[in-house]
Amino acid sequence: MMKYTQGKYILLKKITLAKQIYDFTILCPDIAQSASEGQFVHILPEHFSLRRPISICGIDKENGTLRIVFEAKGDGTNVIADTKQGGNIDMVGPLGHGFTLTEKKEKAVIVGGGIGVPPLLPLAKHYGKNAVVILGFRSADAVILKKDFEQTGAKVIICTDDGTAGIHGFVTEPLKDQAASADIIMSCGPMPMLKAISLIAESNNVDCQVSLEERMGCGVGACLVCACKVKKNGSEHFGHVCKDGPVFNSKEVIW
Repeated sequence: MMKYTQGKYILLKKITLAKQIYDFTILCPDIAQSASEGQFVHILPEHFSLRRPISICGIDKENGTLRIVFEAKGDGTNVIADTKQGGNIDMVGPLGHGFTLTEKKEKAVIVGGGIGVPPLLPLAKHYGKNAVVILGFRSADAVILKKDFEQTGAKVIICTDDGTAGIHGFVTEPLKDQAASADIIMSCGPMPMLKAISLIAESNNVDCQVSLEERMGCGVGACLVCACKVKKNGSEHFGHVCKDGPVFNSKEVIW
C-alpha cells in the first residue's frame, strides 16, 4: 500500500528557468521525509477537479522541502505556474515507484530529454563524479538545469535538435559511446527516446531503468488513464504508470 500525504503547502521560492518552465521550492516536511528519487507529486490547480502529476526534481529532507521543475503548457499547469511565492499548493505525495539506486561507485549514464530532465537531478547528486549526464533539448533557449547537473560533479553532455548548443543531434549518439562502459543507464523523456535508449542498453547488456511520461487521472492506481503494456515473468499485462511506475526496468516495457 502506498503511503502518501495530502495537504496545502507553502511555495517558498519560485523561479522562471526558461520560457514556460518554472522552478518551485515547496515546504512540505512530511512529503519530503518519505520522498525518493523518481517519484512524483500530484498538484490540484485552483478551481480544477483533476490534479496534475509533476515529478520531483530535488529532495531536501533536512529543510523539509521538495523542488519541482515543470512546463506550463495547459490550463491546469498554467494555473499552478501562477501561484505566488508564499501562496499555497494543494499537493498529494510522494507517489509512484521511483528509481532503484545502485552503489555510488558504479558508472551511471543518466539520459534526459526536454521536461524529462528535472527528475534526473537527484540521480546525478547520488552518483556524482561517477555519472555521465546526457541531456537533450530542442534548442539552446530550452536548455535547463545544466549548471545544477554540473555542480553534482557529473560529466554533462548537452545535445540540441538544431545544434544551437552542445552536440547537434539526439542523445542516442553520445550514449552509444558511453553505454559500453556503463554499469547502469537511467532515463526519462519522450517515449521514442526511451525506446531507442533501451535498445542501446540491451545491445550493450547494461541494466536500464526508464521513467515513463503518461497522462494521469487519479495518480494512485484507481483509474485506468495511465495504463501501459508491460511484461513480467514472461506474460504481458497492463501496468499503471502512476503506481507500478513511473520507473520501470526497460526490459519490462512493451514498446
